[in-house]
Amino acid sequence: MTEKAAWENIIAGRHPVKEALAANRSINKLLVAKGAGSGALQEILNLARERGIPVQYVDRSHLNGLVKDAPHQGVVAVAAAKEYVSVDDILAAAYPQDPFLILLNEITDPHNLGAILRTADAAGVHGVVVTRRRSAPLTPAVVKASCGAVEYVRVARVPNLARTITYLQERGLWVVGACGTARDIYWDVHLDGPIALVIGGEDKGLGRLVREKCDQLVRLPMAGRVGSLNASVAAALLAYEVVRQRRRAHGRVPDR
Repeated sequence: MTEKAAWENIIAGRHPVKEALAANRSINKLLVAKGAGSGALQEILNLARERGIPVQYVDRSHLNGLVKDAPHQGVVAVAAAKEYVSVDDILAAAYPQDPFLILLNEITDPHNLGAILRTADAAGVHGVVVTRRRSAPLTPAVVKASCGAVEYVRVARVPNLARTITYLQERGLWVVGACGTARDIYWDVHLDGPIALVIGGEDKGLGRLVREKCDQLVRLPMAGRVGSLNASVAAALLAYEVVRQRRRAHGRVPDR
């Protein structure tokens, strides 16, 4: 394998990929050669579809560049740098504390994701939720940007963020989204109970449906000419406001 392939946990060949899928290994995506025999790969594609794993069709030369020491047979799986967990795993790990989650709506920059995971670890967030599509997966670049925090933060990967928000609301969480056009500034609202913060993507912010699903929207005050802050900076500000309010609610003075 190339150095890049080794770093990205490449699994090559029909049988190894099928076994990885059957064993529920965390897979970021499948790469399938254009024109590869669909019959021989159909079982693999069906398994990927059942698990909601994205499939990307690429030129065979691309797979040849990734895998040099073993036959890829037209299919390669890119495994996650760390195993994903379920949303229920995160909620169970929070008990008996009030759950504190960060939900990411199409954060595509691995450096932003890594920085958010670093903040999540520092602020005591119980878990981070990302989407399967149009979001940065857990890759070595994310691991590096997180400065090791990815090893300590639970990350769930869901097919639909709006449905996940509804699921969390049914379990008593208050869902607060960061939105530049919101009426309330984030420090003026209560953030001290079971809570999920929703941070939007680098370019578009919160999607319309996700925005409508939130219980409350808050904004960061922007006194300058720049319209918004980096997603990881916004996540850090909101997360530490949750920390501050929780400490105050429990009669403790914030650290100086």
